[in-house]
Amino acid sequence: MLSLKESLTILKKTNALLEGHFILSSGLHSPQYVQCAQLMSKPIEANKICSSLSKKISNTFKDFDLILSPAMGGILVGYEIGRLLKKKAIFSERVNGEFKLRRDFSISKNQKVLIVEDVITTGKSSLECSKLVKDLGGLVVGFACIIDRSNGKSQIKDIIVSQLELNIPTYTKENLPEHLSSLKAVKPGSRNL
Repeated sequence: MLSLKESLTILKKTNALLEGHFILSSGLHSPQYVQCAQLMSKPIEANKICSSLSKKISNTFKDFDLILSPAMGGILVGYEIGRLLKKKAIFSERVNGEFKLRRDFSISKNQKVLIVEDVITTGKSSLECSKLVKDLGGLVVGFACIIDRSNGKSQIKDIIVSQLELNIPTYTKENLPEHLSSLKAVKPGSRNL
């Protein structure tokens, strides 16, 4: 398994972890920004991270049938973990603001499901997936992600297996530290288009 230092090196090398002054989709400001799509666009480096994460998953979750990931960010991670662990991997999509299964994907009654994401911050998407699994009669065995940046503040009360945990501070516009206020703010991310 990769160490924290090795994982951070890969994230920085692939531009999945950026440093600067960022305005997040929540409106909060941060000195770091996580974009796992950059990691997943580089298959050799992504495989190193996902292989390490898959070993952690195998050590924690001994028995599950299916991987479910939320679209968009979790799709590639879920697929790669499924490939490595030889498990079927499907994804949910938002339909009128609510996660649904489409494309003839299904979850059977009592099927054991692991929810896999790229990044968990509040846990909102993962919990929406969990609700979907339960509504369809499946059983959630737990959660996994490349980066857990919830700092213990996630709404998820079950086990979260992650490749690494990052404590990235956030600030309101009115409460910016001097080192951030002196940098030009950038607003990355998929929800800021």
